[in-house]
Amino acid sequence: MQPEPTVFIVDDHDRVRGSIRALLESAGLKVEDFSSAVDFLGQAQPGPGDCVIADVRMPQMSGLELQEELTRRAVRVAVIIVTGHADVPLAVKVLKAGASDLIEKPFDDEALLGAVSRALENGRQARELAASAQEAEALIALLTEREQEIFHQLATGRSNKLVAHALGISPRTVEVHRSRIQDKMRISSLADLVRIARAAESAQAALRK
Repeated sequence: MQPEPTVFIVDDHDRVRGSIRALLESAGLKVEDFSSAVDFLGQAQPGPGDCVIADVRMPQMSGLELQEELTRRAVRVAVIIVTGHADVPLAVKVLKAGASDLIEKPFDDEALLGAVSRALENGRQARELAASAQEAEALIALLTEREQEIFHQLATGRSNKLVAHALGISPRTVEVHRSRIQDKMRISSLADLVRIARAAESAQAALRK
C-alpha cells in the first residue's frame, strides 16, 4: 500500500500558510508547512507522489530557486508556484523550470484544490509506474545473460525462428530458453513477457529525463 501523500506549504506569510493549510486539511489532505525554503530543505523529506506549494517571493530563497534546488537534488516531487505578480515571462520561467502549475494570488479555492489534485494524481501514477518498473527489473535480473538476450529478442515480437537466426542458435534452443524464462518469471504468455519488457524500458526512460 502506498503511503499517504503530503502537501508541503512553503510561504513566509503566516496568514497565507494558515489559510492554505486549512483549505487543504478540509479536503482531507495531509499537510506540513514551513515559513522558508531553507527550513523546508533542512527539515522536510518530500518524495515521489508528494506536492510542494511555494510562494515565488520569499527571503533567502525564492520559490523558483527552491524548485531548481529540488531538481538539482533529484527530488521527484510536484511543485506548484503561487504568486501575486504573475506575468507571461514568469509563467514561462516557472513552467520551464519544471513546476507543475502556477497559481495567482488571491487564488480561488477550487483552482488551488484542482492544481493540487492534478499534481497528486500525476504523482500517484508515477509511483505506480516506478513500482511496476522495479518489479520488472527484478524479474529480468533473475535471468542468465543468454536468457536476457533471448528475452529482449522475444519482447520485440520476433518468433522463435527469427530469434534463433539473429543469435545464431537453433529454434529448439530458443524454445528451451523461452520455457526457462517463463518459469523464472512465473508468466505463461508472450504478452506477459512484453509487458515486463515495456515496464523495464519505462524505468530506463524515466532515468534519462
